[in-house]
Order: sequence, then structure tokens, then C-alpha cells
Amino acid sequence: MPVVVVVGAQWGDEGKGKVVDLLTENAHVVARWGGGANAGHTIVVDGKKYVTHLIPSGVLRAGVACVLGEGMVIDPKILVEEIRTFRAHGLLRDSRELIVSGRAHLTLPHHRAMDRLRESRPGAIGTTQRGIGPTYESKASRTGLRVEDLLRPERLRRNLERNLGYVRPFLSQLDETMPGVGELVEEYLGYAEELRSFVGDASRFLHDSIRQGKNVLFEGAHGVLLDLDHGTYPFVTSSSTTAGGACTGCGIGPTCIDAVVGIVKAYTTRVGNGPFPTELFDSTGELLRKVGHEFGSTTGRPRRCGWLDIPALRLTSRLSGIESLAITKLDVLDGLPEIKLCVAYRLGDKLLDEMPLDPDDLGQVEPVYDTMPGWPARAPGMAAHTVDDLPQAARQYLARISDLVGVPHSIVSWGPARSEAIIDRSPFAPIARSVLGGATPPFAGI
Repeated sequence: MPVVVVVGAQWGDEGKGKVVDLLTENAHVVARWGGGANAGHTIVVDGKKYVTHLIPSGVLRAGVACVLGEGMVIDPKILVEEIRTFRAHGLLRDSRELIVSGRAHLTLPHHRAMDRLRESRPGAIGTTQRGIGPTYESKASRTGLRVEDLLRPERLRRNLERNLGYVRPFLSQLDETMPGVGELVEEYLGYAEELRSFVGDASRFLHDSIRQGKNVLFEGAHGVLLDLDHGTYPFVTSSSTTAGGACTGCGIGPTCIDAVVGIVKAYTTRVGNGPFPTELFDSTGELLRKVGHEFGSTTGRPRRCGWLDIPALRLTSRLSGIESLAITKLDVLDGLPEIKLCVAYRLGDKLLDEMPLDPDDLGQVEPVYDTMPGWPARAPGMAAHTVDDLPQAARQYLARISDLVGVPHSIVSWGPARSEAIIDRSPFAPIARSVLGGATPPFAGI
């Protein structure tokens, strides 16, 4: 059965929560591999809005196991609050519905404080101030704390004292009083009791699920353009957001992955600082923000809005091996007299077909636009069961995107509800597994 990776193909906020929720109708397991509480997925089911920050979007499907992988950084306080919230809705009653990797690292109060201090200084990149970067720094310096430390009180105290010893010189610059080791240990041992039944070996669980033939979906938390190595550095997140991150962040081999779906809005948004070639500063940009409800799920910050950027999509499709596109928020463009589509960049006397990642070059490019006709707003409640039910101009717009990127679209969403989506072909349709299914081994005869 298929193993599918879903990634955001822009700067995040593409509607991953809704698409993952749709796809989990056919999934047995949904796993996250990176990031922390800086992510936010908004899902609308039966008119009710749910927001997740750590738990995968599959939480709203009964019987689907949700996995928090080794590559994540987890704020125990926020995770406990999410578990309580979803249990109040009758979800996560069974501890087998949530597996939290014991090897995921912990975000602690001093990590959040360090993040806030940096963001208050010149050169801030516009983080969510949730302590994500400092947590990954602790991990990389091999002084961090893991979820499994919560279950061993003496080790928790010992490792916490060591971690704080490394960051105290930085914390001395803060004007706020940080809790002491004893106070933190007492608070976090309380979280440990609520999390204990969920902690396990996430990598082994996923391996066993795949071997058992279950449909497994890996949910990206951020957009590919925010990847630490391959994104618009330094205006990026602190983890791997490409499809390859699912392998390192959850401990599975690349031969396990059958399909990669890239989620893209019908326009482009960005939060935080950094170059944004197609950003709109006029009334159209304001209209996209208002109609699209473009405010962050985690911070509430207004998102920067602009036209769809094809050179960026070409880059993210290449970086993640995207095989099909899920295009969301098509309805936000309803009623516009014309729609612009950035098809290339001009940089000096050069014409670029893919986004450059040098920040100076990206800040100087000039978008080259195609202008396409808009389509009238649909009547409230008007259904569309296939792409053919959409207005002709909307179909032309979708076809043009696929043609320019070189990747077909498989899902189109025109509203927040589950029913407001068209799935042309599910990525969970039967797939022939070439390497594991007995085909000729790679490099045979060399």
C-alpha cells in the first residue's frame, strides 16, 4: 500500500491541514517529521474550526494513528494542551492513536526567551518566537533534552542543568526572571505523567506499519522554501522541510516513499521577513488577505500576499520530487477581472526560469507576468464535483499552472470545508513499487 509525503510547495500556509485531512480518509497513519509549535494547521469539519500546532491533521479521523517523529522539537506544555483539547472533542481517547517519539527534542522556556530576545534586535528574520531555532541549536550542540528525559526524573534534572549552563550567558541579557531548575523539573514532570502513555519508538512504529501494508501519510509542517539547507536562507525555519526530511526526521528509508504531493495556493503568501518577488502592495493584495483570511494560525500575524510564483514552484518541485499538485484556495480568486501569473524573473539582462536562492539576487529580480482572464464568483453553495464543473477560465488557469511547472494537479480546493474539494486521483491509489516489487535492480549490468 502507498506511502505518501505531502509538502508545502511555497513559504508555508498553503492549506496542508485541509489536504492532509482529506487524504487521511484513506490513511491508517499520519506522521510529522520536523518543526514544532511554530506550525499551525487550520481544518474545518462540519462548520467547526480546529487548529493544530504539533499533532498531525489526521487527529480528526477516528482510528488514524498520529505520529510525532524524531526530527520534531516538542513543547510539552503545548502538546498537553492540544491533547486535552482534542480529548474534550472525543478524540485521542485511545493512547494508540498518538505516538510521540522519545527521541524528539524538548522546547523549554529559555528557548522561547532566547527567540524573543533575538527577534527584538536588528536583523530579526520574523520567527514565531516559539523557541524553535534555539531548540535545534541545543540539539545540534548535543546539549538538548529529549522527550524520553521527561520519564527519568534524575536525568531530566541533570540534563536541564547542563543545558542551562550553556545558555546562561545569553539569558543574562534578558530583563525577565527565568524559572529555576527545581521549578522547571516539577512542572515538566507533571507534563510527563500526561504524556507517558503516548511516548514510544516512532521510527519502529512507522517501519512496522509500512511492512504491514498500511497507508502511511507524512505531513510536512512548513513550506519547502523555508528549508534550512535549500530555502531562502537566512529567512528560513530550522529544520528540513523538503520531502527528504521525512526520511531523516522519522527514520525511514527513501525506498519506502511511493508518492510526493506538493500543496500550493492559487496565489502566494509569506509571513516574516525576506524577499517576496510577487508581493502586492495595492488593493488586490489587501483583497487576497481579506477574502483568504490570511492571518497566521500560530501568531495571528497578517500574511504578505502576492500573485502565484511559477519559478518558485519549479524550484520546490525539483527539490522535493513533487509528482502532483494540490491547488488550494482557488475560490479566493473568484470575481477578479484578471489574474496575473509570474512565469519567469528578469535579473539584469538574464531571464530566469527558476527562483534564485541568493538573497541579494532574489531581492532584485523583476517578475515577468502572464495575464489571464478571471472568472465570476460562484453562487453560495454551488457544487463542483469535477474540474469540468469549474468556470472555463478557472480550468485554463489550473492547466496553465500544471503546464508551466511540468507537474499535473490531482486535487483542487475552492473552500475550507471537506466537501469543497475535487480529488482527480488519490495518491493512495494502487502504486507499483518498482524497487521492492521485483523489478530490475537499479544500476543492473554496470
